[in-house]
Amino acid sequence: MKLKYSILISFICAFVFGQNNHFAPGKEWKDTDGVHINAHGGGIIFMDGTYYWYGEFKTEGKGGNTALKGVSCYSSKDLYNWKNEGIVLKVEEDRNSEITKGCIMERPKVVFNKKTGKCVMWFHLELKGQGYDAAMAGVAISDSPKGPFTYIKSYRPNKGVWPIDFKEEFKSASANTQNLKSWTPDWLTAIQNGMLVRRDFQKGQMSRDMTVYVDDNEKAYLIHSSEDNLTLHISELTDDYLDFTQKWTRVAPAGHNEAPAIFKKDGMYYMITSGCTGWDPNEARSFKSESIWGPWESLGNPSFGKDAELTFHSQSTYIFQVQGKKDQFIFMADRWKPDNPIEGSYVWLPIIIENEKPILKWSDEWTLDDFNQKK
Repeated sequence: MKLKYSILISFICAFVFGQNNHFAPGKEWKDTDGVHINAHGGGIIFMDGTYYWYGEFKTEGKGGNTALKGVSCYSSKDLYNWKNEGIVLKVEEDRNSEITKGCIMERPKVVFNKKTGKCVMWFHLELKGQGYDAAMAGVAISDSPKGPFTYIKSYRPNKGVWPIDFKEEFKSASANTQNLKSWTPDWLTAIQNGMLVRRDFQKGQMSRDMTVYVDDNEKAYLIHSSEDNLTLHISELTDDYLDFTQKWTRVAPAGHNEAPAIFKKDGMYYMITSGCTGWDPNEARSFKSESIWGPWESLGNPSFGKDAELTFHSQSTYIFQVQGKKDQFIFMADRWKPDNPIEGSYVWLPIIIENEKPILKWSDEWTLDDFNQKK
């Protein structure tokens, strides 16, 4: 009798709450249980006919940006309606663990490794009680997209390795850079010339806001904000996606970019980022390149419409392709609520390519059928 009752309740919930048939950017987005989706700074993978959305599980109050639960997961067949699959990477009670309760775990991204058959999660990790000083990349692994994921270790990427296109003269520290005043032309030039790369050479480069991209040839890359959030790094991962090959490059040195999201269309790589204004929104930036290794050409703000100068009051987190649709890419972004993080909402918009530039046009509501109408 209890089983029949449970099935009936599940059916009613699915009927009442699972009827989303469009996207409503910035509005409350309820899962199939009628609860606002809690998967912030997230990413998407598609496996065996199902989409999986991973994100930061936020809690109430100003302390809600620390990891008190872990990384959440939701599943969907249609991208509109999402089932809560629970916490797939849990924080640990062990105070000596890097992912102990109260650490910071941000922007989790999961990719599937065809060679090993494993799901691999990368995320930005900060140690408990140390603010944002650690600036590490954490990695976890699972046999299933639904988890559970097992934490492996953290990295400061590319320890003791210079970027592939780093000039020889940049490898020698200059005593004249030690007392430069921040944000002066000389200071910015010193950043461009690798002052912070040299600073972090022995302990490894910083990794804060990040994403993971798997190319057509199954090569994977971690794209991460580094050098005190002043320069993006692209770091190639090993074949098992669990370590770094030590081949890496810099993008827009001293450009002050974070929140990278990347995709590829017709052989061209595109990237959308944000500026660095804490939790407050700012104007997005976009780039393109014929090679993952650059050079990356700046394309300006990709946003158009209401509040485009603030990226529609949101910040980029991921870009993914609609399964089976060659030209349909969706931009994922978050509206952060630092005073009560659990209330943060999501902005999903279709990406249109015009003259080899990514374009984001605001819509109060839209569906997957709208892609062709937004050109």
